Amino acid sequence: MIGGGPAGPYFSYLLKRENAANEIRVYEQNPRHATFGFGVVFSDRALEFLRHDDEDTFEYLMPHMESWPDLKIVHQDEPIPIEGNGFAAIGRLSLLNLLQQRALGRGVEIAFEHAVGSLSEFEDADLIVGADGVSSVVRRSHGAAFRASHKQLDNYFVWYGTTKLFDSLSLTFRANHDGVFCAHHYRYSPTMSTFLIECDRASWQRAGFERTDDAATRAYVEEVFAADLDGHSLVSNNSSWRRFQLIWNDVWSDGRTVLIGDALHTAHFSIGSGTRLAMEDAIALCQALREEPSDVRAALVRYEAIRRPPVETIVRAAGASARWYERMAETTQLSPYDFAYAYMTRTGRVSDQKLQRIA
Repeated sequence: MIGGGPAGPYFSYLLKRENAANEIRVYEQNPRHATFGFGVVFSDRALEFLRHDDEDTFEYLMPHMESWPDLKIVHQDEPIPIEGNGFAAIGRLSLLNLLQQRALGRGVEIAFEHAVGSLSEFEDADLIVGADGVSSVVRRSHGAAFRASHKQLDNYFVWYGTTKLFDSLSLTFRANHDGVFCAHHYRYSPTMSTFLIECDRASWQRAGFERTDDAATRAYVEEVFAADLDGHSLVSNNSSWRRFQLIWNDVWSDGRTVLIGDALHTAHFSIGSGTRLAMEDAIALCQALREEPSDVRAALVRYEAIRRPPVETIVRAAGASARWYERMAETTQLSPYDFAYAYMTRTGRVSDQKLQRIA
């Protein structure tokens, strides 16, 4: 298993639980207690998938999560709550540590601070799983075999934390002389919240972010969202402006090597499904190996057959959501309620009838 989280240790735990005789080694380039970013969020629907497929892990993780029953959209200083959209969040480091402990408790070996340069060191492996993210060494090591495509979105985003605790997952839109900025913010622990800021390229350039250091960037953003931060500062953790990477592979496995999680596919963070997709990939791969115990290649074909349809559905929705954010400056001219309607229907998955039920 190349990549230490969250798909790496989770799949390893599942496979070791399936058969204690399996010899599983996870290779992670970072130290054990290091991670970047802050919280990760799951929708109630995502957690129901986990409860259905792996109730033990669901019960194991839930006590460590912050939860709330709705979504809030703030536009032109007017908060619009959208009920019927429950969410839960957990710190990324906490999630990784919990999943790693789960795997270690089953006898999985985890080699931290082990950067994999070549897959040649795993010649004796029956199965190599690439869970090593957007810049996957496993994917690149197989050249064109996975028929990978890569696209960089136009918007910029930066991932911060704050000690301001929010009562729900909120999307706050603010405008100034430089452009339009959106904050995705939610609490993920009793003491911290995620505060992720997104803006289009034009706003990013006018604000001069390509020339500002971290302190100046935080000061600027704190001023834009002063009403929302309520005097609290932003906290950096290797935070820098980035553009989201869209990764897709037409082929999911090559011989005894298979991809899962962000190494295989990415989904824009605005629908909060990256971690969910990675964990569901792990569940499906374990299921396929259970159903084809004596033929690894047949199991990998089975894995793709199980997972490809639902993944394609979510990736399409995430693409539609990302395109909406790239045009959000146009949409901010709408009234708060019309704006909230445009947001909720942006992916095509929420109908007027569903909105009437949950609004």
